[in-house]
Amino acid sequence: MHGRAVRRMLLSVALGLFARPGWGEEPRSLRVVSLAPSTTEILFALGLDREIVGVSRLCQYPPRAVSKPKIGDFSNPSLERILSLKPDYVFCTGIEQARVAEKLKQLGCPVVVSSPENFGELFDSITGIGRRVGREREAAELIAGMKAKIDRVSDRSRSRGEGVRPRVFVEIWHSPLMTAGNGSFIDELITLAGGQNVAGDIGKAYGNISPEQVIRRDPEVIVLTYMEGKGSVDPVKKRWGWSAVSAVRNGRVYGDIDPALLLIPGPRLADGLIELQKRIAP
Repeated sequence: MHGRAVRRMLLSVALGLFARPGWGEEPRSLRVVSLAPSTTEILFALGLDREIVGVSRLCQYPPRAVSKPKIGDFSNPSLERILSLKPDYVFCTGIEQARVAEKLKQLGCPVVVSSPENFGELFDSITGIGRRVGREREAAELIAGMKAKIDRVSDRSRSRGEGVRPRVFVEIWHSPLMTAGNGSFIDELITLAGGQNVAGDIGKAYGNISPEQVIRRDPEVIVLTYMEGKGSVDPVKKRWGWSAVSAVRNGRVYGDIDPALLLIPGPRLADGLIELQKRIAP
């Protein structure tokens, strides 16, 4: 090789080295912002903490999320605040944040939308997020742990037999009555836990149902997702006509499951499934 060619090659190598991120300084760490409690829980479960530079006010779990810088409300975050954090990725959820996601994309911000509607889609979402943030192994381990819990619950449900499936009504809100139908995570959780959803035919994943319909369908178990801990279930028992409902008559109205375990499509849904089965098939 001629001397001039050798010099050009060495110069290009040197320039390439000096142009690399981190030459002479610490490499810039990944920076992510999460607008949804579900994606925040996934990111923390994958082992990210320092990399999370901003979350919405609705992100309360794990406890470390509470101390993270806030970028505003779940439905109306501050675009200026998000952009000022210089994120490599902004993680958000579906329809509720579609407008914000579109605006961020227009501003050149990399947006990742996670909006799973069942466990299969949730696993795909975790895998995709893990790939984005360089935590593929952690994502696989997280999914394996969730599947192990789900399998244990499913095995217990099968051991009881298909003919022993209590009728279950999950009340998401009380005024007006709101519940979950076919195509929702709640419906899948009820089925896996060994019950049958009395609202499975309402025609949508989440919607309203009349008190008369609930009475007519006579659930054997009622689970309230807006009450937690020691919340009283007495108002449900005192509703007109509900004293004849099997769940009320037999004292099987529950308001003691952390709502986040049933409503946030993240890693803790598997724990919510375990808790739900304890109420459905004690």
